Amino acid sequence: MTERTVRRDIDRLRELGYRIESTPGVAGGYRLEAGSALPPLLLDDDEAVAIAVGLRVAAAQRLLTDAETPITALAKLEQVLPAPLRQRVNALATAVQPAVMRTGAPVTTEILGELAIACRDGERLRLQYTASDGTQTRRRIDPHAITPAERNWYLLAWDHDRDDWRTFRVDRIDQIEHTRVLFTRQDISPEEIEDRARVAASWAPQRIEGHAVMELSYEDMRAWFGPWGDGSEPEGASHTRWPIGGSDFRDVMYGLSWIPAGTDYVLDLPDAALAEIRETVARLQRALEQSVGSSA
Repeated sequence: MTERTVRRDIDRLRELGYRIESTPGVAGGYRLEAGSALPPLLLDDDEAVAIAVGLRVAAAQRLLTDAETPITALAKLEQVLPAPLRQRVNALATAVQPAVMRTGAPVTTEILGELAIACRDGERLRLQYTASDGTQTRRRIDPHAITPAERNWYLLAWDHDRDDWRTFRVDRIDQIEHTRVLFTRQDISPEEIEDRARVAASWAPQRIEGHAVMELSYEDMRAWFGPWGDGSEPEGASHTRWPIGGSDFRDVMYGLSWIPAGTDYVLDLPDAALAEIRETVARLQRALEQSVGSSA
């Protein structure tokens, strides 16, 4: 290797972003410095596979506070991996299952990566979504965040067809269409993102399902309940229909206890659930009438 070749290689590395210090003289030479920005990494095949598998484990185990970080990093890495290396990564990731990992519905890293990058870049998407009852819909959304809750991944997005926030289970998303249209992000706190994901994760088909129609405007109801008011619908200007249910009538009664004090409401529930609630309330009323309050 000639001196000119060395200088050319050093210049090329500097163009790529590497900080290289040169020292003149007989004992001089070149030395790689630590930089303030991460330059391109030169990885061999085994190193690239090891990093990709490690990022998948980090994402699945939620080892970082920001759940999107390993996903976006993995998406960038897999975009430049040759096909044979991607196959090795997929095979290893399938075989390696850490003992503490709780697996939920399977989600491909390709979809997670696409969604994470769209959240980061603020790109509007179109997608097909399959609801829990099997109904398929086409949605036009502004994706804001993906987050884990319980054993599944959820996407929080502004749904243009519903004109409201919606939380989508990622394993039920397919046919993602990139619009290349950028949107302005709306303000939403990490706490609200977490709350909405927790509400979505807690929902499941219940043995008892019905509604409470309360004498409260839709705007006031949503301000009071926050994410727990998702699925509600206005009924006129002064009432709101709120879906409520549970594994038994006690869950329904607990939910009703959160309706603001002084707010009248009527129930639309199965007859059996109404009968159980009436009997419980009647016993409670008798107990209250017979109770003797303590005096200070």
